[in-house]
Amino acid sequence: MLILPAIDIIDGKPVRLYQGDYGQKEVVGQSVLEIAKTFVQEGAQFLHMVDLDGAKSGNKENAKLICQVAQEIPIPVEVGGGIRTVKDIQMYLEAGIARVILGTAALSDPDLLKEAVQQYSNQIAVGIDCKEGKVCGSGWLSTSTIDYLDFAKEMEEIGVQTIIFTDISKDGTLEGPNLEMLKKLKETVSIQIIASGGIKDLSHIKELKELGVYGAITGKAMYAHTLDLKEAIQEGKRFSC
Repeated sequence: MLILPAIDIIDGKPVRLYQGDYGQKEVVGQSVLEIAKTFVQEGAQFLHMVDLDGAKSGNKENAKLICQVAQEIPIPVEVGGGIRTVKDIQMYLEAGIARVILGTAALSDPDLLKEAVQQYSNQIAVGIDCKEGKVCGSGWLSTSTIDYLDFAKEMEEIGVQTIIFTDISKDGTLEGPNLEMLKKLKETVSIQIIASGGIKDLSHIKELKELGVYGAITGKAMYAHTLDLKEAIQEGKRFSC
């Protein structure tokens, strides 16, 4: 199982939110690039970055910084937040980003998603962010009436190869991932699932690995020192029957 350390960005600073609430912002360092380099030193194989300003505004607010990080570290980077057009996707991929995450755009513009998947295949991932089982967009500020399982099935039909699932009520809480929703998701679709939100410690990494998901994103647990990234990566790599 792949472990992806996360860096969320507001105003060029690395931050963490609680349950997606922009009003409960905690700055977790001074330099996004330095944190990224630390994650590389600790053995990270893939970095997850989110432009939270962009997710809210619909524009690529922190794109310059994100591209700089991608160009200065030797591991692949995936990015989400504020990516609304094929031109946005193209810009990031040409700048060295390995995978682009569509959230709001996948929800509101299926034609854009189809075009992106057709053009860029596995370099496109879709973020499925949920509140009470319903898919959210616009930096988690708007909730749709679409059930997350129905949406995941649509994504699979379109040809999406990777989905990043977040139960917003768990994000930033350190209360553990929503294993029940993840299990249902895994039973519903056969594409790569990356679990995000709620991870506190190694026990949660083990639970996700037992579930058989492709990857796990961890953010707050590392900044709160309840999870050691090196240990998490080793656990992810460990073979299980």
